[in-house]
Amino acid sequence: MRIRRRLPILLGVVLVAAAVALVVVLRKHAPPEAARLLPGADGFVYVNLQWIRRANVTGQLPAVSHDPDYEQFIKETGFQFEHDLDEVAFAIHSSSSSPVPWSGNEPRYSEIFVGKIDVDRLRGYLQKLATQVEKYKEINIYSIPLEGRTVRVAILSVDMVAASNHPDPEMIRGMVERSRKLASPFAGPALLRQYYKQVPFASLAWAVTRVDPSDARPNPGPLGLSFLFRKPAVVVASVRYLGSIHVRAEAFTETDLEAEQLQSQLTTFLALFQSAEINLPSPGSDADVKHFFDSLKVQQSSNHVTLSATVPPGFLHKVFTEPPPEAPAPAPPVATPPAKPGPKSKRP
Repeated sequence: MRIRRRLPILLGVVLVAAAVALVVVLRKHAPPEAARLLPGADGFVYVNLQWIRRANVTGQLPAVSHDPDYEQFIKETGFQFEHDLDEVAFAIHSSSSSPVPWSGNEPRYSEIFVGKIDVDRLRGYLQKLATQVEKYKEINIYSIPLEGRTVRVAILSVDMVAASNHPDPEMIRGMVERSRKLASPFAGPALLRQYYKQVPFASLAWAVTRVDPSDARPNPGPLGLSFLFRKPAVVVASVRYLGSIHVRAEAFTETDLEAEQLQSQLTTFLALFQSAEINLPSPGSDADVKHFFDSLKVQQSSNHVTLSATVPPGFLHKVFTEPPPEAPAPAPPVATPPAKPGPKSKRP
């Protein structure tokens, strides 16, 4: 009898534990919430600045100089990106694939910012700049003119802000609407849902983007390297910190033959890159730089090609730290002219 009474309780505990485990697994393989709120786009970038600061990846960086506009922004909102921004997610839009195209080839962006926000001060700052305020799902959307475009901004919660300079107002309305719903690990843009599983676990920063060599934009694709591709592909790039910084970029092509051709081109490109390092005035004099070049690898497996490298913390610190000012060269010694002989005295 006791076993029969306890059986439903044990079964309930097992079911609850299984449900919790399933949620944990799904969350582990789901994009961060900031990225899931973004609209559909050609590329996505996410950076977890909070964990980068905790890991002290870049070491002690030099002070950042502020221009007058940014200094005024800090004064009125109390928000400083270097210290208060914890997460940022970008969606990259191109005019060729947008439902509402625009003139010019420059991309447009939609963003989600997560951090320590003084909502009242930020709301007052946006209200002062906005030429129009739209109420949508009980959220104010501020339209702000900036450099010939309209930037729409919405405060989604006490720690989250959405922004977009896409000409279609539905982009930011969609972000507002998704933020009002229960966050689902299956939500998010289609491209991100399909390829986020390729992002290594515990990545501090990652990008998922399409590469189209036929794109008319100057230097399209990630880092302007679309010239390496002959046909469209998807690139998944990531940065992890495991004592040193591990950088990985994986390109997914349509066929194995395209991957083989890409692997060949990347190998040739790296050979030229490494030969340039060897021909520097002092090759191999910096151990961190040498370690970075030696770690560059290209591998092909089926229809995807992986480029990986390990970046020592010292190398990254050198990149972000300004070189010390060169000491002024000592002035050449001034030659002292020989003394002129005085008049000879006459003997009496």
